Amino acid sequence: MEIVKNLSTSRPLKSVFVILIGTLLLAVSSKIKIPFYPVPMTMQTMVVLIIGIGFGWKLGVATIALYLFEGIIGLPVFSGTPEKGIGLVYFTGPTMGYLIGFLIAVFFAGKFNYNKNLLINFCKLSFSISIIYICGMLWLGSLIGWDKPVFKLGAQPFLLAELFKILLVTFAINYIKKIKKII
Repeated sequence: MEIVKNLSTSRPLKSVFVILIGTLLLAVSSKIKIPFYPVPMTMQTMVVLIIGIGFGWKLGVATIALYLFEGIIGLPVFSGTPEKGIGLVYFTGPTMGYLIGFLIAVFFAGKFNYNKNLLINFCKLSFSISIIYICGMLWLGSLIGWDKPVFKLGAQPFLLAELFKILLVTFAINYIKKIKKII
């Protein structure tokens, strides 16, 4: 009971708790995946949007940065860990661009103001997700070579699922925004 009292009175402690919960959500969402090659499809992009909207851009960026740090130091929080390696070795693999894109996407998702216009909200969320794919394909292309079909490997298989995830978040925005009031 003492922890609950401390969380309600200490803003920094509450922020740390929220960030840790966010990294836990990201780690769990990374394990919910459909295997594709060379990049698996996970629920992380949806969680990145939810964190941005629900936590705001400052706590959102802090959450993603801590999540990336956890993975880089070897905690098995990334999608293919531990079976495909851990730490910096895994981080610098095919998914690094997407992971870096999480930082930029959560910034935009948290910075945008959302209103009752579903189409505009959908466009803002689509923009945020597109940053992840642009960063991901840039890294993937530099890693596997630009002579390979980078778009076909790094984005095309995921577009329909991303559309669905963006639609879910678009319709849930008003509920997700309530998280900010709690924090």
